[in-house]
Amino acid sequence: MHRLKEKVVLVTGAARGIGQAIAQLFCDEGATVILSDINDELGQTVSSSIKGKAEYHHLDVSKVDDWELIRRYIESKYGRLDVLINNAGITGFLETTGPHDPENLDIESWHKVHSVNLDGVALGCKTAIALMKKSTSASIVNLSSRSGIVGIPGAAAYASSKAAVRNHSKTVALYCAQNNYPIRCNSIHPGAILTPMWDAMLGEGDARESAIKAISSDIPLNTMGDAKDVAYAALYLASDESKYVTGIELNVDGGILAGSSASPSEE
Repeated sequence: MHRLKEKVVLVTGAARGIGQAIAQLFCDEGATVILSDINDELGQTVSSSIKGKAEYHHLDVSKVDDWELIRRYIESKYGRLDVLINNAGITGFLETTGPHDPENLDIESWHKVHSVNLDGVALGCKTAIALMKKSTSASIVNLSSRSGIVGIPGAAAYASSKAAVRNHSKTVALYCAQNNYPIRCNSIHPGAILTPMWDAMLGEGDARESAIKAISSDIPLNTMGDAKDVAYAALYLASDESKYVTGIELNVDGGILAGSSASPSEE
């Protein structure tokens, strides 16, 4: 317990899924957590339900003005930021008209996905660096995806944006080290984590259960992960336990990216 005692943390996209799980776990570990999202009603509800030091603020990660507002707030109230979890992201399937394959992609949909997934991370890193210089040990954790390492034919914009997050994380890590800032930066690459982001692809009822079973059969550990699996990875990278870790990519995917499928045989 209290692996993040006295740390000031900002989590984007914290109203549900992985962001919510991270916010709850970090509060459990002694951090003061600022949850942010664009779904203000849900964000407020989640923040109020969390045990520990938690508060909610509106933040559209694609907007420069929103980042400036939260920067001023954090600087005024806390004087510094110790941890940023750049978690907010979209697939584009629900948020845009598409399509998203390389041959037929809609450019406006492409731009929308990148504005959230990539611009949001870049702006978050920029904002955090300014606030983290006053920290004694700071950490930026960027949520990428297995899709940032392998191609996804039906989700070109999502895969492209997450690949860019992977690379930008390394650039930020090296930049901060070069300037002797007390800031580390790493990326996490979840794969097949059962969160609301999957709802559009899984369907409902029996179809949903069949889809989950089919997906799980191609995962070496033979099951989809849950949001807390990613939260624990983020906890390690956010804590001082990883003080000598920067510029890495941590896969949380049940073994998918290890190579070919190796799930248990039913025979």
